[in-house]
Amino acid sequence: MGALELRESVLEYINTADERLLKVVKAVIESYQEEEIVAFSVEGKPITRSDYKAQLADAKLEIERGEYTSQEDLEDEAKNW
Repeated sequence: MGALELRESVLEYINTADERLLKVVKAVIESYQEEEIVAFSVEGKPITRSDYKAQLADAKLEIERGEYTSQEDLEDEAKNW
């Protein structure tokens, strides 16, 4: 069964599904999307959507704590290279 036939079959189930089945399907889709590869690290390692969100949350916390280098400080540092 190809993708088109599967899609049509799944849509038939969804169109007649009760709320419980729809919640299960939604949870499965959301879980699938969280594990989707959305980027790659500079080393070429795949990064999933959930890992990407975690990295963003960590970066926001670092910024809130002041753990970053300003453009001006970076330019001053670069003068000594």
